[in-house]
Amino acid sequence: MKKKIRILGIDPGYAIVGFGLLDYDGFHFDTIEYGAVLTEAGTVFTDRLLAIHEDFEYIFDKFKPDCVAVERLYFTTNQKTAIDVAQARGVTLLSAAKRKVPVSEYTPLQVKSSVTGYGKAEKKQVMEMTRSILGLAQIPKPDDAADALAIAICHGHSTRWG
Repeated sequence: MKKKIRILGIDPGYAIVGFGLLDYDGFHFDTIEYGAVLTEAGTVFTDRLLAIHEDFEYIFDKFKPDCVAVERLYFTTNQKTAIDVAQARGVTLLSAAKRKVPVSEYTPLQVKSSVTGYGKAEKKQVMEMTRSILGLAQIPKPDDAADALAIAICHGHSTRWG
């Protein structure tokens, strides 16, 4: 029997940060947990970052992931949003760095290709294939959690086995 790895997928944001934890043995995924870290609009930004970091400290301590998969950021329009999301992404990855958990980054194109076989798949297609691959009764909610699970699947498919 192959060793399973525990993958933590992260869909970065600062209002909603999706996360999904999967165990993978090279053939099958087992869904461990998924959800989202939420911060309220109007909260001082540094307090939002602290809340995100504290929640990810809890997630790392409780689930002990072997690796982290995160979406690579790309923004072409709103630089303010890009900087804020990058800061929030940084505090999520701080928990991994403190524990020396390796981090891999994937572009949206890589995630879509890995999950659906088509890099230009629509969001609904990716979400439905994520549900199907994981054998879930419903598409995970919120969307950010489904995205995080898709990122974790992408990492599993990209990991060398054997």
